Formats: sequence, structure tokens, C-alpha cells
Amino acid sequence: MLSALQIKNAVPKDKPFKLSDGGGLHLLITPNGSKLWRVKYRYLGKEKLLSLGPYPDLGLAGARKGREAAREQLADGKDPAEIKRIERERVLSERERTFDRLARDYLAKQEREGRAASTITKNRWVLDMACAEFGSMPVADIRAPDIFKALKKVEARGTFETARRLKVMTGSVLRYGISIGWLEADPTPALRGAVTRHVQKSHAAITDPKELGGLMLAIDEFQGQATTRLGLKLLALLYPRPGELRWARWSEFDFEKAVWTIPAERMKMRRTHYVPLPSAAIDILKELKPITGYGDFILPSIRSSKQPISDATFIAALRRMGFTKEEMTAHGFRATFSTLANESGLWNPDAIERSLAHLEGNAVRAAYARSEYWDERVRMANWWADYLEHVRIPQ
Repeated sequence: MLSALQIKNAVPKDKPFKLSDGGGLHLLITPNGSKLWRVKYRYLGKEKLLSLGPYPDLGLAGARKGREAAREQLADGKDPAEIKRIERERVLSERERTFDRLARDYLAKQEREGRAASTITKNRWVLDMACAEFGSMPVADIRAPDIFKALKKVEARGTFETARRLKVMTGSVLRYGISIGWLEADPTPALRGAVTRHVQKSHAAITDPKELGGLMLAIDEFQGQATTRLGLKLLALLYPRPGELRWARWSEFDFEKAVWTIPAERMKMRRTHYVPLPSAAIDILKELKPITGYGDFILPSIRSSKQPISDATFIAALRRMGFTKEEMTAHGFRATFSTLANESGLWNPDAIERSLAHLEGNAVRAAYARSEYWDERVRMANWWADYLEHVRIPQ
């Protein structure tokens, strides 16, 4: 049997040699001075070697424990080297199962499911914050305090709603990880109440007819990009969500049938939405066609025709025209239409809700509502176009 002193004093030779401790355990000493513990054994009639580790990282006592463990595995009919290989691959696999890799897989899944490009872009932006904090960590090692630290950094900037979304998206990714076997538990429920509650404010909107007239005249006289001016007119006329208009493509508009078909993947409720086009809207689109008809988007970015205008474009234009964030927002055109259409008393409230794509949750009723209110929505769209033209005229 070997002694610790023998092992320590062993010096390399021109060729590798072994110091045996018995029972198949030996120390291999190489010409470069490395000292490696190995166990020789037989499995299914074949001679094999099990590498235990280098000396002095693994001492004599540890090497002997490794030999005894190998003997026990052999007694159970198992191959010690194969068990070690499987364990090594498992550990390596767990180290590769990082949050940033899981987040990429999760976003790819959303793309396969047909989620809106704008939604995926926002989710990627949020998850980038998480990846900056614990992206390189194996998901099985992530604990609530790791996530809490990331949330507090976001809250420190005063962006409480972003912090909430960060918590929600992190939980979604981790639960996806559970479903594919990367981890066993989601730590985000332990963070309930940890994020500062954000009080949602309604989008500022002009609902006074006289002030609305001033807004429409200001849009007419806007001195910025023509596409921005015409886009603002379409926002007012068609009252879509700003993102639905920004990502609109020419292929979605049918001038003959006077309808804009917004595909389900771009809608908040994931259902195709049909927007009746009054003649005023078609006139604006025809004015846009010579400017942007060369590409897919009706409102392309000035930097690249392959991307739509920025989500800040409409807001920046409103500010340039002198309307503050407390007065009007790009999303506020929807509230403007809803308020004044309801106040007119001319239209069924359900038809107004359908126009805003506030869809009925019941599929049968939703299908009924679509057919029931279409004719009324067409009349309402033309009424609204006339209304906007009327308020432009000083009373």
C-alpha cells in the first residue's frame, strides 16, 4: 500500500510509471510531472480504467474512497466508468441550461405560435434585463433573491410597470423550463407583493369637440414628415391601436371593398379584425401610396423600409404640435372616438366596442356580433369621418 510520503516524493521519469495501492488503484506519474489516480477493473470480461482525478487535488484517502465506490458499483452489475460519464454529461448539461438560452427558446416558441412581432420585440426587450442579471446562471440555480435584485434595479429607475412585466416574463420563461425538464420549481411566486404596484393611468385624450377640431387642424398643418402627418390622420379616422397601424402592410387594404384586414397575430386579442374604410381614409392611403408603396409597410421607418416607423413617432409629433402628455397621446384617439361616439347616442354601444376590437370572450357571441354590427360599423365609420371634418370648421 502507498503512503502519503511516497506519493509526495515520487518524481517523474522518462517514461510514465505507476505506483500501486492495491485493489486496482494506482497513481500514474507522467514525464511532465502529472500524477493521476486510476482504478483498473474488469467489466463483462473486459479490462477497463476509471479515472478518479489528479493528485494533489485528490488525496490518497479520497482515491481509496473512489476505489471502494467503484467496487460497490461493480457488485451491483454497473460499469463505474459509464456511471461517471453519464454524471459528467448531466452536470455539463445543467451548466448549459442557462436562463438566456431558455429565454431564447421561449421567444422562438412564441414566434412559432404566431405571436405578434411587436409583442415578441417587447418581450425580448424585457427579458434582456433579466439576462443581464442572471442570464448565464443555470436555471435550476436561480432563486427568488436573484430575480428580486433585478426587479429592484428596474424599480430604481421609476419604471414600476416594467418591473412588473419583468417578473411576469421571468416566471413565464421558468415555467416553460419546468415543462421541458430543465428545472423543478418556479421561484417567482415567492416574489408576490415584492414589486411596487403601478397605478395604471388612462391614456390622455381630447374629448371636447372644439379642442378636437384644433387637434385636427394642427395635424393638417404639421410640418414634419408627410408619412407622420398622414399616419396621424389615419389614427384619428380609424382609431386603431398605434402598433396596429405602425405595422400595417399595403397587402392588408382592399380599396374596392373598403376594408382593412388586420391579421390575428397583430391583434391584442389574437383575432382577425376588420376595419371599414371611409372614403376619407382611402384618400389618405392613396396619397401615401406614391410615397411608401414601394415597400411592405404603409408607414416605413425613414432608416429602413423593412421596418415600420418608431413607436415614439406619433407621440413626438403631438409634442411638436404643442399637445402635452396630459392632453393627448397616440393611443388617446381611441378614447376620443369612443367617448364622442357614445355621447352621440346614434350607435349601439356594442357596435362601438366591436369597432375598437374589444371582443366578446364567448366565441359564438363574438361571431354573431361580427355579422350583426358590420353594416352599423360601416355607417359609423363614415359618420366619424364626417364628424372630424365638421369639427375642423371653427364654430
